[in-house]
Amino acid sequence: MKACITTGDGKVALGTAPKPQAGPGQILVKVVAAAQNPPDWYLYERLITTGLVIGHDFAGVVEEIGPDVPTGVRKIGEHVAGFVRGGQHQGGAFAEYCVADAELVISLPDGLSFEEASSVGFAGLTACQALWQSQRLPTPNEPAKESFPVCILVWGGSSSVGQYVVQLAKLSGLQVIATASLKNQDLVKPLGADAVFDYRDNDVSQKIREFTDNKLVYAIDCISEGDTPKLAGESLGTEGGHVTLVLNAQVPREDVKSEFHLVYTLFGEAFLTSPPIYDIPAYPERRELGKTWAKLLSELLSSGKLKTTPVKAVPNGLADVPRWIEYHQQGKVSAEKIVYRIADTP
Repeated sequence: MKACITTGDGKVALGTAPKPQAGPGQILVKVVAAAQNPPDWYLYERLITTGLVIGHDFAGVVEEIGPDVPTGVRKIGEHVAGFVRGGQHQGGAFAEYCVADAELVISLPDGLSFEEASSVGFAGLTACQALWQSQRLPTPNEPAKESFPVCILVWGGSSSVGQYVVQLAKLSGLQVIATASLKNQDLVKPLGADAVFDYRDNDVSQKIREFTDNKLVYAIDCISEGDTPKLAGESLGTEGGHVTLVLNAQVPREDVKSEFHLVYTLFGEAFLTSPPIYDIPAYPERRELGKTWAKLLSELLSSGKLKTTPVKAVPNGLADVPRWIEYHQQGKVSAEKIVYRIADTP
């Protein structure tokens, strides 16, 4: 099958790879669209192994159901989206086919394009993990009561993860404060942000503290690079609080708890990260959380309560992945996902 594979020198190219087979608990998906995420190149730039298929996010059609998949969980021909660990021997999403955990994919409603849906797996489940595993905040099924409002700061509200955090937090009954550039604030506000602050403002943290009467306790840093952990921490009130980060960073404030979880742990399996190498143990209970969240995202998409992030479908399918990764690395992607249509690959 056609696939975007590692070349062993920290780069990738269009090539071929064996068509994967669905193992126990898995489904084989014919990939229609695949979305690009920063981890796609964070991983392969460190790999010296050749022939590994990269890519995390996918949307496509269930073609085969493997053994040990519970009856009725999936059906042949079903439209699904999700994410896999790209750059592993089992294969990534930047290919004509991928295999995925049958219970961790998101069922797609009629009318939602594969291009749009390809953005939801990695970012959507990361948002769920940040809100409900890390912060343990109210959920859409058990929202916060009006008499006890909860306020949360979403740093990077126009990022892919940020857009899902804003929506899910609002659906959970939270008061949502976000940061975004001035040009992206009109995107973030309709998603559910009660107030949006310009992260480029030198006084942004002070203005957030003033807006929240120095009582803000919860924040999710959807960027977690450069000064963002520091600025998110400085935005919390006088009693400190809890900041969840999407990368392995720390908030330099003693009265603030910093927390980071790898979304890959939702697969419930032990694994080694690529250099620097960390031995991550299995967390079976996190897979149970992931199953719950995948069902929730399916329901919210079906009801129209959750919107996918804007996407930019680029020409030539997987043939131009290196070009668009470089485009992404140069900081030219803002408030949208780069998406590849697999059928457009020459």
